[in-house]
Order: sequence, then structure tokens, then C-alpha cells
Amino acid sequence: MSEEIKKCIQIQKEHSEGALKHLEAELQKIRAGKAAPQMLDGVRVDYYGTPTALSQVAAINTPDAKQITIQAWEKNMLGTIEKAILAANLGFTPQNTGELIRIVIPPITEERRRDLMKRAKAEGENAKVAIRNIRRDTNEDIKKLEKSAGLGEDVVKTSEKEIQELTNKFIERIDKILVDKEKDIMTV
Repeated sequence: MSEEIKKCIQIQKEHSEGALKHLEAELQKIRAGKAAPQMLDGVRVDYYGTPTALSQVAAINTPDAKQITIQAWEKNMLGTIEKAILAANLGFTPQNTGELIRIVIPPITEERRRDLMKRAKAEGENAKVAIRNIRRDTNEDIKKLEKSAGLGEDVVKTSEKEIQELTNKFIERIDKILVDKEKDIMTV
């Protein structure tokens, strides 16, 4: 196998690992039952006209398993932070005490667990689509190499088979991650 093909397959591995890391980061935001600062990772606050990550304008803590507190660096940001959390539609309501924002994580109903599982499965499907798109791009790169470098048809078929096997491995890993997440979400 030529160096160019090995490089294409290595790039496929790196991009696929990136898709898996992204999936894991997205699934971290889907928390079942236990409060965690990561639940607010996707929240963007309008900080003087610039959309800024909540963690950049406030300290986020979890004093216990059912509560998140947010201490803004600037008190005048409390209202803006509260609006950003509500706009993020995370399934809970912030309480502004004037000093900090308190979020009580409600017990998750069966229906909410199913909704969280749907969200997790949608993220998993997005990751699978990304893996398949990476496979397509890698196969296109191999086809270009076939024309430009004059690779033999058998070499191209062998590399396409290897690319497909790699794709299958990553999709299996995604399925395993989703099974683990489903256990986490559905455990009361």
C-alpha cells in the first residue's frame, strides 16, 4: 500500500476520532438526574454584545447532586445569564436571588428520560453521518490518487475495503457509547 493511501486512512482515523470526541462532549451535556456544570456548556450569554460561554462570565458550582449555582463575575450580568439559560431550553428554570442564580434540577420523569434518550440517539446518528461522510471523502481521495498516481484497481479495492472496516469499527463504538448513555439516562 502506498504512502498516500496510508496517509488518507490515517486522516480518516483522526477525523473519525474527532467525531467520537464531539459525540462524547454532546452526550456530557445530557445529564440524567445529577447536577453537573457541564449541563450549561452550551449556554451562550450576551456579554456586552458578544456571545460568550457562560463559564467565561460566571463561576458554576454544584453544592449538591440536585442543584447548580451560578455566581456572576459582574452582578449586572445576572439577568442576562438568567435569560440565556431560559433561552437554551434545558428543561429547568433558574432562580435569581440577586446575588447568584440557583437552578434546582427537578427529578426526571419517565417522559423526560425518553426525551433525553431521543436527544442522545439523535446525537449518535449525527456522529454516524459524520463518520460516513469521512468515509466518502476518504474514498474520493483514493479515487483521485488512482487517477493521478496511477494506482492499480486491486490496490484501490483493497484500500476501500480497509476504509469500510474502519468505518464499521467507529460505528460500533458509537453504538456502544449510546448503549452506555441509555443505561445512564434510564437508571432511576
